[in-house]
Amino acid sequence: MTSAERAATLFAEQYGGAADVVWSAPGRVNLIGEHTDYNDGFVLPFALPHRTAVALRRRTDRRLSMATFGSDGRLHRSPEMALDDLRPGSPTGWAAHPAGVAWALRETGLPLTGADLMIVGNVPTGAGLSSSHALECATALALLDSVGSAPGQPGAPGLDEIARLVQRAENDFVGAPTGLLDQTASLSCTEAHVLFFDVRTGDAEQVPFDPRNAGLEVLVIDTRVKHSHSESGYGERRRGCERAAELLGRKSLRDVTASELPAVLPQLPEELRPLVRHVVTENDRVLATVDELRAGRYAEIGPVLTASHTSLRDDYRVSCPELDLAVDTALAAGALGSRMIGGGFGGSAIALVPTADRPAIEQAVLDAFARADLTAPRLFTAVPSAGAGRDR
Repeated sequence: MTSAERAATLFAEQYGGAADVVWSAPGRVNLIGEHTDYNDGFVLPFALPHRTAVALRRRTDRRLSMATFGSDGRLHRSPEMALDDLRPGSPTGWAAHPAGVAWALRETGLPLTGADLMIVGNVPTGAGLSSSHALECATALALLDSVGSAPGQPGAPGLDEIARLVQRAENDFVGAPTGLLDQTASLSCTEAHVLFFDVRTGDAEQVPFDPRNAGLEVLVIDTRVKHSHSESGYGERRRGCERAAELLGRKSLRDVTASELPAVLPQLPEELRPLVRHVVTENDRVLATVDELRAGRYAEIGPVLTASHTSLRDDYRVSCPELDLAVDTALAAGALGSRMIGGGFGGSAIALVPTADRPAIEQAVLDAFARADLTAPRLFTAVPSAGAGRDR
């Protein structure tokens, strides 16, 4: 049973009738382009087959009721709340994400009248695969549909506008200073492609990417760890990038080219130089990866992925021992390239592996974690899949 089917079934059981609509949205893997989105740079994500579904029935009393079937196998309900009472910081926990979306839509003047929501998903949580944004995107689409403003309907906002609304919910309601990568990927990716997205201009290109045709797979290694300094570390680095751009007189670090680095880095405080070096060189790595994919040279992106991890580990300093162990072990066992993904300090890594070698690489990673007395990582192949859509 899919997440959408499960959401519809549970909705009928819990709310005593059928949902009006069911929308779902996927998690994502960012092939390359980490910490570039909030610097007006380039990203290259693709959607996962793992999805979060939201079944919704419209209400007319301007109240919001939310329930979710959690990863613990239990049903969780949030206290019912009035749409007009939604404020940043309340509610908290999982309910903050859908409530924040309702708040962001309400703030635009959208005529929401209330809704009952049932949420079911299978995007791994805490793995750097954007489970929260999958939830937020599915919620936004379902709420928009409830008032006749879903994509494709007259006067409906475009996917780029929806992504920015979801970003506002995440930034201003939930309090997480994320960029536009995750929302855009969840909403806009297509099957067997990566999305080459220019955050500054909004330009997007669907670049063919089906590694199975080249005898390759993208292996996800979910380390199952999340270190406590992840949120504070993310914010510190984002503020550091903004300060560096200001000191250099640039709108953002997107405006610094790799050829300028030798001249501009000495102008900055020493603690900001590695941040700038990572962002600038990471943008170049995205462009190099796109060139290789356009030419069908999938195996050639391996060293570029590994260079990205080195930069994230040494310059941006957002890796951790578990991520480094996953990457180093995969490479030693035959992966063509490997890197951490997401914000860092835990979560997941990816490895580009020959299909024939995947079982041996997986076992090598499992053995390495066991020797280090770490929880066994979750391993699965990431298949580029479709973005958000209406399921009923």
